Amino acid sequence: MRVKSPWMPRLAEGSAATPSERLVAALAEDILEGEISTGDRLPAHRDLADKLGIGVGTVTKAYGILERRGLVRSVKGSGSFVALTQTRRGPLIDLSRNVPPAVVNERLLAGTFTAIAKRVDADLFNDYPPLGGHDEHRRLLAHWFARLGMEADPSRLVLTGGAHQAIAIALSVTCGTGGTLFTEAQTYPGVFALARHRGIRCVGVDMDDEGMMPDALDRMLTEKKSGPSALYVTPTMQNPTTATMGRIRREAIVSVCRAHDVAIIEDDVYTLAADTSLPPLTMLAPERTFYANSLSKTLNPALRIGGLVVPESMYAQVETALQATTIMVPPLSCAVMEQWLLDGTVEAVSQAIQDESKRRIALARSLLGDMMRNTEHRGYHIWLPMPQQEAQRLAHAASALGVRVTPPESTAADPDAPDGGVRLCLGSASIAELSTALAGIARLRVEVHQPDSRLAL
Repeated sequence: MRVKSPWMPRLAEGSAATPSERLVAALAEDILEGEISTGDRLPAHRDLADKLGIGVGTVTKAYGILERRGLVRSVKGSGSFVALTQTRRGPLIDLSRNVPPAVVNERLLAGTFTAIAKRVDADLFNDYPPLGGHDEHRRLLAHWFARLGMEADPSRLVLTGGAHQAIAIALSVTCGTGGTLFTEAQTYPGVFALARHRGIRCVGVDMDDEGMMPDALDRMLTEKKSGPSALYVTPTMQNPTTATMGRIRREAIVSVCRAHDVAIIEDDVYTLAADTSLPPLTMLAPERTFYANSLSKTLNPALRIGGLVVPESMYAQVETALQATTIMVPPLSCAVMEQWLLDGTVEAVSQAIQDESKRRIALARSLLGDMMRNTEHRGYHIWLPMPQQEAQRLAHAASALGVRVTPPESTAADPDAPDGGVRLCLGSASIAELSTALAGIARLRVEVHQPDSRLAL
């Protein structure tokens, strides 16, 4: 009697993927996450085809791909079995989380907390701070911004729990509920989540090698219906495409926004890795620009502290939004920020991160070559431009290989647009893991571009 398979048949999500791709992705995910174990029997080809409503040949093709990747073995006369010798929860290598390389160690943290304990005023922990943060903390953060090329008046700066919260606050006072947010055609996935939460409609604006195109933005704003709106844009080391606007492009974007009287939300979290001679948009249009930056993205994701530089006329509304949301940044985060800015740790950590990022970018370039968009900056992510359908196939194939990448549809303002790509985040994995993952991605990129290849999905 044939032993029943413990696997619950399913196909992975992905409207642009073929049934075999979706079956490979679903099985690979469940094998790598331990849902089915080494030695477990897989369903017979015809049984699985009947349950999923797909062809027997599709199942045969998927099993063959999984076998070549070492996840499945076939035994003549007995069937197909899970072959992975070691599994663990989650993907083996994660290139989906955009965090800086880890350079903060236990010794540094111990020294930091010892210094804080000797110096800190306990009263800071016994009461609520002012809504925008203590004056000395705002001055320190403004000084750090200035070293990045952003001259910020501390009186227009509020402390936030990272750049994500800063963007959320800016959205609440510019678009309200149900407004319109214009973004790059490819952009930070988190802004879509924030917009959905507030019922804000996102409209993608066409891009070129410098990022958002002013003519396309002008056309979109001209066609816009009535109601509140704002522009969300990352002029430097754009996420995910790595595009950086030159000065002329920045001035053109500002000119379009002034002509249409549209507020600007500027995300500048990657400026540490870039040319600080390029002015932030808020220095070109301080009357309408909300500038978000963060030590979380610059130094360490656990340090949830950032800042929002606000147009003077909107400061009271921002304070109201702060009062209605988080009220304050945790005092311990403020104490760590203060200590690091005063004792030089910020410079040491940021330089170490830049050096490690440069090393990782060089590794990616050596393995991916022309597959990746060329970038001169030392950021934490790279961009592989390609048609959106190929991007989805690559993401599915990478999952089967044990590599998680940013889902292509998550960065697209219009997931059905023909052009897209895959973002690879280089900061989280070890160098050895990164080398293995990128080598696999390079091979898969060729395969998904040549669908008749023997290993193609």
